[in-house]
Amino acid sequence: MPDFFNQEIGRADILAKKDNKAKNEVEEKPRETTVEFLASLAAVLVTGLFIITFVVQAFEIPSSSMENTLLIGDHVFVNRIQFAPKTSWTGPLLPYREVRRGDIIVFLHPDAAYTGTYVVKRIMGVPGDHIHLRNGEVYRNGEKLNEPYILHDRDDLSDSYRNNFPAVPPQDPNISPRWEAELPSHIQGDDLVVPPGRYFAMGDHRGVSLDSRYWGFIPQENVIGRPMFIYWSFDTPGDQYTKTGMGDRLGFLAHVVLHFFDETRWGRTLKVVR
Repeated sequence: MPDFFNQEIGRADILAKKDNKAKNEVEEKPRETTVEFLASLAAVLVTGLFIITFVVQAFEIPSSSMENTLLIGDHVFVNRIQFAPKTSWTGPLLPYREVRRGDIIVFLHPDAAYTGTYVVKRIMGVPGDHIHLRNGEVYRNGEKLNEPYILHDRDDLSDSYRNNFPAVPPQDPNISPRWEAELPSHIQGDDLVVPPGRYFAMGDHRGVSLDSRYWGFIPQENVIGRPMFIYWSFDTPGDQYTKTGMGDRLGFLAHVVLHFFDETRWGRTLKVVR
């Protein structure tokens, strides 16, 4: 019996010593200094800034030209990498590819009158494509397109230029003077031919969209990226983007705070843009 108790006491002493040793190691572990904390924080901020600047960009849909694919007040993340020019050191690592027919892209407006304005449209023609419209239907390289994403609620069949492009001479006040002068040089027969390094784009809300029919081709260098998904959608008035005054902006910000829950379109959250 004494030997048994002595063994148990010995084991207890060993366990107690191990426990005290572990506690001492934890207590002796040096705490992070203020300099180390600031360095870690700076690394996180730099990484976040790099991602926001070069990888993704937040973008708000300001107009109805892409309804119902994208609504006014949809906030999307745009992939800035996918359509960027390839480089020798990042090419194998990043999913670069050319802009394709049907892609939705964000780009800088090609008209000098709107320098710095971001626009979102769907690519209808890439270099070499022959495009024309007949009675509002799009034909590409002689074939009529099936476009299930089109919203037709504002179609106006009496608008001959919009619906029979480019057969009808431009006589619309919304047409860019530069494009009006340039347009004839790109017409072959009944078609508009997309030149190298340019894209032809249109909005899904076809009856209201001001697009390549009105201001011409999109230069490849103007392409910013492709919208990936909607991270937040808020019911926003159609004319909100025109209200640029500080009072208007603060007023709408207050409206968002008060109605965040009841006017957020929760069903569109994380919706992939196609």
